Amino acid sequence: MAVVTRLVTHVELDDGATDAREISVAARLEAVLADGRGLVLLDDRGWSFSGGADIWTRISAEDVRRTARMVVGPDEPFGGRTREQMTADHWGCLAGVLGRQGVGVDARLLERLPHDVVLGERLRARFA
Repeated sequence: MAVVTRLVTHVELDDGATDAREISVAARLEAVLADGRGLVLLDDRGWSFSGGADIWTRISAEDVRRTARMVVGPDEPFGGRTREQMTADHWGCLAGVLGRQGVGVDARLLERLPHDVVLGERLRARFA
């Protein structure tokens, strides 16, 4: 039986930025299994930082890591839902994604797993 050991969000510069005063970042959340395989949970997330020409001097790798964890959820409450409901729905949805890939896992376990953020090559180069 496959066992999920941790979560990893991979982030990389996205070509969506339209000028030098904006940075676009794409994020992909994966569940890492004990055998080393990574199963995609979310691959449609991203965000932008906007600012002046000196934008790279005003953000850090830690800013990107912190934002990445927020972007892959859970989402903020809306429509009268509580934070607890949003959290339960989020982790339940991700457990469902894994279930459809043949990996049974409890949503509460997913929520407690270590969550690493890995910066892509182009992003690391900008912070070097």
